[in-house]
Amino acid sequence: MTIERVRTGSPWEEKIGFARAVAAGDRVLVAGTMPLVDGVLQGEGDPYVQTKAALTHALEALTPFGLGAEAVLRTRLYLTHLRDVDAAGRAHRELFAAAPPVSTLVVVSGFADSRVLVEVELEAFRALSERPEPT
Repeated sequence: MTIERVRTGSPWEEKIGFARAVAAGDRVLVAGTMPLVDGVLQGEGDPYVQTKAALTHALEALTPFGLGAEAVLRTRLYLTHLRDVDAAGRAHRELFAAAPPVSTLVVVSGFADSRVLVEVELEAFRALSERPEPT
Protein backbone atom coordinates (compact mmCIF):
# COMPACT_ATOMS: atom_id res chain seq x y z
CA MET A 1 0.00 0.00 0.00
CA THR A 2 1.26 3.45 -0.91
CA ILE A 3 1.17 6.19 1.70
CA GLU A 4 0.90 9.75 0.42
CA ARG A 5 1.64 12.83 2.50
CA VAL A 6 0.68 16.47 2.01
CA ARG A 7 2.44 19.34 3.75
CA THR A 8 1.14 22.88 3.72
CA GLY A 9 4.19 24.76 4.91
CA SER A 10 2.82 25.42 8.38
CA PRO A 11 5.71 26.10 10.77
CA TRP A 12 4.17 23.57 13.17
CA GLU A 13 4.56 20.79 10.57
CA GLU A 14 8.33 21.28 10.42
CA LYS A 15 8.78 22.03 14.11
CA ILE A 16 6.85 18.99 15.34
CA GLY A 17 7.43 16.73 12.34
CA PHE A 18 4.02 15.95 10.87
CA ALA A 19 2.13 16.13 7.59
CA ARG A 20 -1.11 18.08 7.22
CA ALA A 21 -2.78 15.09 5.54
CA VAL A 22 -1.88 11.46 5.01
CA ALA A 23 -3.63 9.07 2.62
CA ALA A 24 -3.32 5.32 3.04
CA GLY A 25 -5.55 3.18 0.88
CA ASP A 26 -9.07 4.54 0.96
CA ARG A 27 -8.55 6.74 4.04
CA VAL A 28 -7.31 10.30 4.16
CA LEU A 29 -6.56 11.78 7.58
CA VAL A 30 -6.13 15.49 8.20
CA ALA A 31 -4.10 16.57 11.22
CA GLY A 32 -5.27 18.95 13.88
CA THR A 33 -5.82 22.26 12.13
CA MET A 34 -6.06 25.65 13.81
CA PRO A 35 -7.59 28.80 12.31
CA LEU A 36 -4.22 30.10 11.12
CA VAL A 37 -3.61 31.21 7.54
CA ASP A 38 0.01 31.97 6.72
CA GLY A 39 0.65 32.16 10.45
CA VAL A 40 -2.08 34.76 11.03
CA LEU A 41 -4.95 33.90 13.38
CA GLN A 42 -8.36 34.24 11.74
CA GLY A 43 -11.25 35.51 13.87
CA GLU A 44 -9.52 36.31 17.14
CA GLY A 45 -12.09 35.96 19.93
CA ASP A 46 -14.79 34.65 17.55
CA PRO A 47 -15.44 30.89 17.81
CA TYR A 48 -17.68 30.83 14.71
CA VAL A 49 -15.06 32.48 12.47
CA GLN A 50 -12.28 30.37 13.96
CA THR A 51 -14.21 27.12 13.43
CA LYS A 52 -15.12 28.01 9.86
CA ALA A 53 -11.50 29.01 9.10
CA ALA A 54 -10.04 25.86 10.68
CA LEU A 55 -12.50 23.56 8.89
CA THR A 56 -11.96 25.34 5.57
CA HIS A 57 -8.19 25.05 5.95
CA ALA A 58 -8.52 21.35 6.86
CA LEU A 59 -10.76 20.76 3.82
CA GLU A 60 -8.14 22.40 1.60
CA ALA A 61 -5.74 19.62 2.64
CA LEU A 62 -8.09 17.14 0.92
CA THR A 63 -7.82 18.94 -2.43
CA PRO A 64 -4.61 17.20 -3.59
CA PHE A 65 -6.51 13.92 -3.23
CA GLY A 66 -9.44 15.18 -5.31
CA LEU A 67 -11.77 15.28 -2.30
CA GLY A 68 -14.08 17.79 -0.71
CA ALA A 69 -16.53 18.05 2.19
CA GLU A 70 -18.73 15.27 0.79
CA ALA A 71 -15.93 12.75 1.35
CA VAL A 72 -15.52 13.55 5.05
CA LEU A 73 -16.61 10.69 7.30
CA ARG A 74 -15.57 12.08 10.69
CA THR A 75 -14.80 15.44 12.21
CA ARG A 76 -13.35 16.20 15.59
CA LEU A 77 -13.70 19.66 17.08
CA TYR A 78 -11.67 20.67 20.10
CA LEU A 79 -12.90 23.81 21.86
CA THR A 80 -11.46 25.70 24.79
CA HIS A 81 -14.88 26.80 26.10
CA LEU A 82 -18.20 24.97 26.39
CA ARG A 83 -19.93 28.29 25.68
CA ASP A 84 -18.64 28.10 22.07
CA VAL A 85 -20.46 24.87 21.15
CA ASP A 86 -23.34 26.62 19.35
CA ALA A 87 -21.07 28.92 17.33
CA ALA A 88 -18.75 26.07 16.35
CA GLY A 89 -21.74 23.87 15.54
CA ARG A 90 -23.20 26.52 13.25
CA ALA A 91 -19.95 26.75 11.26
CA HIS A 92 -19.73 22.94 11.07
CA ARG A 93 -23.34 22.65 9.88
CA GLU A 94 -22.78 25.26 7.14
CA LEU A 95 -19.90 23.24 5.67
CA PHE A 96 -21.29 19.73 6.12
CA ALA A 97 -25.11 19.98 6.01
CA ALA A 98 -25.30 18.35 2.56
CA ALA A 99 -23.35 15.27 3.68
CA PRO A 100 -23.10 15.19 7.48
CA PRO A 101 -20.17 13.21 8.91
CA VAL A 102 -20.01 11.67 12.35
CA SER A 103 -18.54 14.19 14.74
CA THR A 104 -16.94 14.45 18.14
CA LEU A 105 -16.71 17.65 20.12
CA VAL A 106 -14.37 17.88 23.10
CA VAL A 107 -13.63 20.76 25.45
CA VAL A 108 -9.90 21.04 26.21
CA SER A 109 -7.83 23.27 28.48
CA GLY A 110 -6.05 25.11 25.67
CA PHE A 111 -3.76 25.11 22.64
CA ALA A 112 -0.17 26.08 21.84
CA ASP A 113 -1.44 29.55 20.87
CA SER A 114 -3.65 30.84 23.71
CA ARG A 115 -5.73 32.96 21.29
CA VAL A 116 -6.97 29.83 19.50
CA LEU A 117 -10.45 28.75 20.54
CA VAL A 118 -10.83 25.73 18.24
CA GLU A 119 -8.81 23.06 16.49
CA VAL A 120 -10.27 20.47 14.10
CA GLU A 121 -9.39 17.11 12.56
CA LEU A 122 -10.94 15.32 9.58
CA GLU A 123 -11.09 11.77 8.29
CA ALA A 124 -12.21 11.23 4.71
CA PHE A 125 -12.88 8.33 2.36
CA ARG A 126 -11.75 8.03 -1.22
CA ALA A 127 -12.61 5.21 -3.52
CA LEU A 128 -9.33 3.82 -4.78
CA SER A 129 -10.59 4.18 -8.34
CA GLU A 130 -10.87 7.95 -7.71
CA ARG A 131 -7.20 8.43 -6.85
CA PRO A 132 -5.67 11.23 -8.88
CA GLU A 133 -2.68 10.33 -11.01
CA PRO A 134 0.64 11.28 -9.38
CA THR A 135 2.13 14.51 -10.71
